[in-house]
Amino acid sequence: MKKLLIALVTLLPSLAMAASGHSVHLESANVDLHDKASLERGLDSFQHYCSGCHSTQYQRYERVATDLGISNDDMRNKYMFTGAKIGDLMENAIPTPDAAKWFGAAPPDLTLVARVRGADWVFSYLKGFYADETRPFGVNNTVFPLVGMPHVLQDLQGLAVKQDDGTYVTTGGKLTAEEYDQVVRDITGFLVYSAEPVQLEREALGWWVLGFLFIFFIIAYLLKKEYWKDVH
Repeated sequence: MKKLLIALVTLLPSLAMAASGHSVHLESANVDLHDKASLERGLDSFQHYCSGCHSTQYQRYERVATDLGISNDDMRNKYMFTGAKIGDLMENAIPTPDAAKWFGAAPPDLTLVARVRGADWVFSYLKGFYADETRPFGVNNTVFPLVGMPHVLQDLQGLAVKQDDGTYVTTGGKLTAEEYDQVVRDITGFLVYSAEPVQLEREALGWWVLGFLFIFFIIAYLLKKEYWKDVH
């Protein structure tokens, strides 16, 4: 029930935008869940840039380490910053009341965000920040208008400024556009994985089920022919 409530709260802004007629173009994330190197880079970026405010509290550090092929020691040394134990849930260190006071609303847990909104939405959202002096943190977002969070990846991407013709010019980032796209794709991939860690196992199991059904079909067909041969 708690997961359902979180998913509904996360979805409400999207429903409001749809009701108001607001629509955006979403770029394809092209996430590859088989690319464990990309998923680990996404974990690294998420932990360094996002986990200070956001949690993935339905994931455990140990499960992530096992799935991504990371040793427990590397997980502790590189990606655990809250003093948690390897078997603990991936929660942030900010008390919810304090976060709500500082930001106006507590930053949502992101375990299910890719499942609720989709990988393309997450990818486009992380690329969609632009300068807006009317907002508390000086930025807005093309995918999520009136966004309430700062652009935490601004040092990597730079800051986009809207031009008179409606286009955006981005300057000041450490990375090229292609390099930033890869960082965002890695983060998106990690969130897609977090939303459904068993996805690859489920898909692999599906092929075994289809194989079994195919073999069973052949057996059933031959058995049917054997039973009915005297009738014809």
